[in-house]
Amino acid sequence: MIINNKLIPLSGDASFRKFYRKKGSILVVCKKEKKNNLIIYDAINKVLIKNKIKAPKLISHNYKKNFIEIEDLGNSSIYNKLKNNKIKKINYYKKIILLLCKLQKIKTNKIQTFTNSNYIIPKYSKNKIFNESHLFIKWYIPKVIQKKKQKKLKRELKNIIKKILKKIKNKNNIFVHRDFHVSNLMEYKKNIAIIDSQDAVYGNPAYDLASLIDDVRLKTSDNLKEKIFKYFQKKNKLKSIKNFKNDFDILSVLRNIKIIGIFTRLSIRDSKHHYLKLIPNAWKLIENRINNNEIFEDLKIFLDKNFSKNIRIKK
Repeated sequence: MIINNKLIPLSGDASFRKFYRKKGSILVVCKKEKKNNLIIYDAINKVLIKNKIKAPKLISHNYKKNFIEIEDLGNSSIYNKLKNNKIKKINYYKKIILLLCKLQKIKTNKIQTFTNSNYIIPKYSKNKIFNESHLFIKWYIPKVIQKKKQKKLKRELKNIIKKILKKIKNKNNIFVHRDFHVSNLMEYKKNIAIIDSQDAVYGNPAYDLASLIDDVRLKTSDNLKEKIFKYFQKKNKLKSIKNFKNDFDILSVLRNIKIIGIFTRLSIRDSKHHYLKLIPNAWKLIENRINNNEIFEDLKIFLDKNFSKNIRIKK
C-alpha cells in the first residue's frame, strides 16, 4: 500500500501494526497476522463501545489492502500522566479501577465483524496460559543459558508451571482485556478510553488487575500497589479475598515470565530492542511476588539457582 505523504507516522506497539495519523483519524496498517490485528482488533472495540466503554470507532476499512481507518483518540495516554511525580497517582488509579469494574461486567461473547463473520471471544484456559510460558522457554532461556543446560531447565520449568497452574482457584468467566495497563489507557474528553484490545478473552477476574498493578512499564511503590488492590476489593463483592489474592499472585508472576519471553522475541525476531530495558523490571516484579510465598517455593528455588542477579539485571 502507498502511504499518502500527508499521513504522519506514529510510534508503533508490540504488534505487527503500523499507525498513521491524518486529520481526525488513524490509519492502522498490517500485512502480517491481519485477522488478529485488524478484524479482531475492531471486533473487540465494537464490544467495548456496545457496553458504553470508550474505544476507537471504525471509520472505514479495506482489508484486501491491509488497513482500517479508526477514530483518533489523541496523544494523552494515562502512562504519560502518571510519569509526572507531582500528581496524586491514586486518584487516577481509582478512575481506572472503576473502568475495570465496568469492563468486568461485560457479558457479550459474540460480535459481528466488518467482514460479516461472527467473532466469538475465547476462554483463557490454564492450558493457554501454560503455552504462553513457552515464550520464556523458547526465547529467553536460549539467550542467557548455556546450550548444554537448556533442555533440562526447560523441562523443569514446564513441570513447575503446571503445578502452579493447578493452584488457581477462580473460574474463567470474566471479560479480560489481557493487556490492561496504563500505556493502553487514554485520557479522552475527561474520560478514560481503552486501546490495543484485540487479545481480549473470558478469563480470571484477577488477571487485568495484576496487569495494572504489576506493570513493567511504570514503576510504582508497594504502598501504591496495596492501595490500588484495596480499592478494587472495596468496589467488588469478592466471594473469597484469599482465593482472589492467590490467583492475583500466580497470574502476575506467570504474566511477567511471559513478558520476559515476549520482549526477548521482539528484540531477536523483530529488531525492537528497546523492550529489553524493561526485562529487569519484570524480574523485580516476579521477585516481589514469589519471595516469602509458599505457592512459589519450587519456582523461587529454580529461578535463584539458574538465573543469577547478573542475568536478571542484564538488558
